[in-house]
Amino acid sequence: MILFVDTSGWISLLDRDNKYHHVAAAAYRALAQTGVQFVTTDYVMDESLTHLLKLLGKQVTVQFGNWVFDSPHTELITVDSSQWQLAWEMFCEFSDKRWSFTDCTSFVVMQQRGLRQAFAFDRHFTQAGFQLWPEGG
Repeated sequence: MILFVDTSGWISLLDRDNKYHHVAAAAYRALAQTGVQFVTTDYVMDESLTHLLKLLGKQVTVQFGNWVFDSPHTELITVDSSQWQLAWEMFCEFSDKRWSFTDCTSFVVMQQRGLRQAFAFDRHFTQAGFQLWPEGG
């Protein structure tokens, strides 16, 4: 299984005060036993590191970053200029949605990779036609 990971997934996994923490932690433990391959982007990591720094401090944030960057189970995609352009077009086109630009970069990468599921708790993914994992998260 290949699963995209959003900021909401990373934050829920690490922040014990997050309302989705227990669901995220249980889901991650189950996934870890399946040999799952995670995919995330530099934009998601930037957003995640920034939020974690505010929530949990520098030490936890650095540990998280090193864990993701060193993991053989996580592919970090750097958003390129063509993906950036497609994300910008999506961001402008869907003016009725409150999707962040980072969301749009994630949607473009997921579409290009043929990924349908995201380890996420952000309903914007379902609005864009993707499935949250864990289901109902």
